[in-house]
Amino acid sequence: MYTTNTKINNQLSIWLIVMFWIISFMIIVGGLTRLTDSGLSITEWELFSGFFPPLNQNDWILYFDLYKQIPEFKLQNYNMTLSEFKVIFWWEWAHRFLGRLIGLGYLIPLIYFSFKIKVTKLLNLYFIFFLICFQGFIGWYMVSSGLVDRLDVSHFRLSLHLLFAFLILSLIYWNYLKINISRKTTNKLNIYIPLFFLFLVFLQISIGAFVSGMDAGKIYNSWPLMGNSYFPDDNNINNLFEVAALSDPSLVQFIHRNLAYLIGGFYILIFYKIYRNKMYDLYKSVNYLGVFIILQIILGIFTVLYGAQIYVASMHQISSIFLVSSSIYFFYINTKIN
Repeated sequence: MYTTNTKINNQLSIWLIVMFWIISFMIIVGGLTRLTDSGLSITEWELFSGFFPPLNQNDWILYFDLYKQIPEFKLQNYNMTLSEFKVIFWWEWAHRFLGRLIGLGYLIPLIYFSFKIKVTKLLNLYFIFFLICFQGFIGWYMVSSGLVDRLDVSHFRLSLHLLFAFLILSLIYWNYLKINISRKTTNKLNIYIPLFFLFLVFLQISIGAFVSGMDAGKIYNSWPLMGNSYFPDDNNINNLFEVAALSDPSLVQFIHRNLAYLIGGFYILIFYKIYRNKMYDLYKSVNYLGVFIILQIILGIFTVLYGAQIYVASMHQISSIFLVSSSIYFFYINTKIN
């Protein structure tokens, strides 16, 4: 709790949950920007000047001419018209606009609360603001990787960008829980159990970004087998233990699938332990967690079966937001009161 003033706590709570949903929407738009191959449509940083979209035909032509200079246009979209360019431009512009909105929507209330509460009590919230600013840099670092000698952005940088987005989302949600949710549970799990589960979820998000970044979801569109076998038949199992495996689409999809099975199996063990020991205070949280794990796995299977079709793949990413949130909540209620 930041203060004993109920009114201020309520204001903090509203602000944090609003930021949570705006950032969630930002993640969804970011996913759609990737799925529509729109991320390289704006080829310059434009921290301030890019706040407004092109306002006349000359501005549109200027942006389009800049896009024509990168490999994605020269090697892949060389037949693209200006009207087609506008479609991908709007996705990327909306993504960047939301980033600016998040920065302002976080900073202005933070300044307000700094006058109401001692700054020393808000250091963790200032740290989140630093991460939000740093996330903007990571976003450009990601985009820049696709402007010189690649058709797409680096899947490693894409993964880093997505991980930071979920880290920011998680920290905001954690602070919201601190204000609103009591941790006075009678029985708690060993803290390393929910912590390890959360680690696996974040690891899966990272590998999922690899899948997205390399369009690995568009190959091996069958389940539970990958082609005619459990292991991708265009590869050798020895390759799985090399660093290069993280840049191999079929191996990355294989890792993503099996990490999902591992997470599901680990959840079953947690579920069994909680119910066997009649840890009643954890029933609600573990049940919610189970619902979103099942949903995420089902959507993941359909994403593969439909070749990463945009609507299904987007639903898969939306579901990951709920999975991460329920994992954070599960971890939170198993921590000690500070």
